[in-house]
Amino acid sequence: MLTVWLQQKIQATDIDKVISAKLPDPHTDPLLFDIVKRHMIHRPCGNLNNKSTCMSDGKCTRKYSRDLIKETQTGEDGYPLYRRRRPGDGGFTTYINMHNRETEGDNRWTVPYNPVLSKMFQAHISVEWCHSVKSIKYICNYINKGSDQAVFQLQNTAPLLDEVQSFLLGRYISSNKAVWRILGFPIHERYPTVVHLSAHLENGQRIYFTPSNLQQQLQATPHTTLTAFFHLCRQDAFAKTLLYCDVPRYYTWNASRKQFQRQYGRRASRCLGDVGARPCLHSTPL
Repeated sequence: MLTVWLQQKIQATDIDKVISAKLPDPHTDPLLFDIVKRHMIHRPCGNLNNKSTCMSDGKCTRKYSRDLIKETQTGEDGYPLYRRRRPGDGGFTTYINMHNRETEGDNRWTVPYNPVLSKMFQAHISVEWCHSVKSIKYICNYINKGSDQAVFQLQNTAPLLDEVQSFLLGRYISSNKAVWRILGFPIHERYPTVVHLSAHLENGQRIYFTPSNLQQQLQATPHTTLTAFFHLCRQDAFAKTLLYCDVPRYYTWNASRKQFQRQYGRRASRCLGDVGARPCLHSTPL
């Protein structure tokens, strides 16, 4: 697998100029039609051939046959849905040899290719447009994962299952991830921070209690972010100038003390407040 980074990015409207998933016109370009027919057609599977090597649990692992569409569309999984027209709508068909018999195939079985590369090498060269984080992560893992390996152990007695050791032996870290960790770069990050702010009617917040602390919870109901905001506005003049959703930018929520605390000595953060209503229950037993 080879990843090519272009100096000028391919826009969604230019995909058809670079990548094609259709049978070419056999009259205007017979050479390319012959190359695509021999190298870029996914052999029929599914109901036509359920014993194909690409089949797993009754489905094709390569997601063939594909849907026929008039124009290329950007897909949800990071890969576009290439233009595959019907035979009556400008598409072409060919005959595929399967088990010593001819089977008609159309654009549903065509593997995406680049016409220039196909003519140059006259071989199977699948070309995809990668434009999302998901597809790039897949490629980086795919080209660095090496050969398949198996770990086994021989013992006279039944060994105890060591989940930690099984994880250490079975985990995989590509060269990209290894360098990232060696250089001490952050493994994950959530930015900006989002603080959930409760929204409920008066005396409509959730109360968690047990039979032993029922009276205590009823007499001193713990604050929610909403009731704590009202309490804060009675004591802090600056808080009165803020909207509820802007409070996390200047105050941090102390979950143990159930109150907002001012971030003194700091500029306003980029923390976001997410105001969302949740089911309102006056009491919920544990």
